[in-house]
Amino acid sequence: PSEAFVAEVISDNCVVIFSKTTCFYCKMAKKLFEGLNVNYTAVELDVNKNGSQFQDILEQMTGGRTVPRVFVNGTFVGGATDTQRLHEEGKLLPLIHQLQ
Repeated sequence: PSEAFVAEVISDNCVVIFSKTTCFYCKMAKKLFEGLNVNYTAVELDVNKNGSQFQDILEQMTGGRTVPRVFVNGTFVGGATDTQRLHEEGKLLPLIHQLQ
């Protein structure tokens, strides 16, 4: 089922961005990680046939349906602005490097 897929993607990858291809904030989040030379896995909900199901699951997990939903090392860190703020506070890279 989709829950297992979502959980697996999150646990198998250091950085996961649940995203939509048309979303400005999703692009912002991806750019942030690209700028840090950090690989991420993007799950594009708008081109995935189970996208709306995944969004329901993410809502149960994180309390919100908006994208992007950014996970680092299995932990939900928020959307684009939350992720950006973590970086500005110097907290994002340490979270990423915990796993490497």
